[in-house]
This record gives sequence, C-alpha cells and structure tokens, in this order.
Amino acid sequence: MTTKTYVPPTDSVERQWHVIDAAGQRLGRLSTEIATILRGKNKPTFTPHMDTGDFVIVINAEKVVVTGRKASTKLYRRHSGRPGGMKVETFEKLQARIPERIIEQAVKGMLPKTSLGRKQFTKLKVYAGPEHPHQAQSPEVHVVNTIPGEAE
Repeated sequence: MTTKTYVPPTDSVERQWHVIDAAGQRLGRLSTEIATILRGKNKPTFTPHMDTGDFVIVINAEKVVVTGRKASTKLYRRHSGRPGGMKVETFEKLQARIPERIIEQAVKGMLPKTSLGRKQFTKLKVYAGPEHPHQAQSPEVHVVNTIPGEAE
C-alpha cells in the first residue's frame, strides 16, 4: 500500500479576505492568529512549501495593547546602514508615530525567513484607524479567539 501526500493544485487556491479588529487585543496573540491565516495553516489544504494562505486586513492598529511594563521597556530597533545609524524607539513612541509597523514586525517575525515567507507577508494590510480601502473584496470579519475567563 502506498500513501500519497496531498498537494493542492496551484491554480485552484481560493483566497479569502479577513478583517481583524486589533482594538484591545494583545499583540502576541493577535500576531499568531494573523500569521496562521497568512500561511494557510487554518485550512485543511495547508502545504508547507506552498502559499495557500488568505489576505488579512488589520484595522485599529493604534489600539493594540501589550501587558506589563512592555509599553515603556519594549524596544524597536532599525539601522540606516551607516556607521552609528542605529535608531532605538520604545513601544509607546512607535505606537504614537507608526502604529502599523508594530503589528507588521510582530507578524513578520512569525513567518518563514524565505522567499515564500516574504510572499506571504505581502498579503497583510495594516491600517491605524477603523477604515480600509478593501471593501470591494468583500472581506469577512474574523474574530480573534480570547482566553476563557480572561478579563476584557
């Protein structure tokens, strides 16, 4: 008896659009949910070497929260490539300046560090406010699971 591994056809991958509201959500729990949808791990046709994931629209990125003292101690670094070009910014300052980048960096770190991961990352759209320009794709609202008994 030979077992065959199922590989979905490349032309028949159905891509849906999901809208996720980040208001009041924890950064890490939200990011894992987004990364799972982008990779397609929530589908029965998931294949690690193929892009079977869906598009994700994140709204209200400026309202994402972190626990404890991370708002003042969590650091975001970027480098210009020049000597002495390291810029360091706290979560609070980055959230006030570019709140989309916080979610983008968290999700990017959870995707594969390959050309496939870079392709999957392009399907993420993050917006600071409640408005997004993707109404034509008729996205479905995706509710992020919360832990039972956790105070909201």
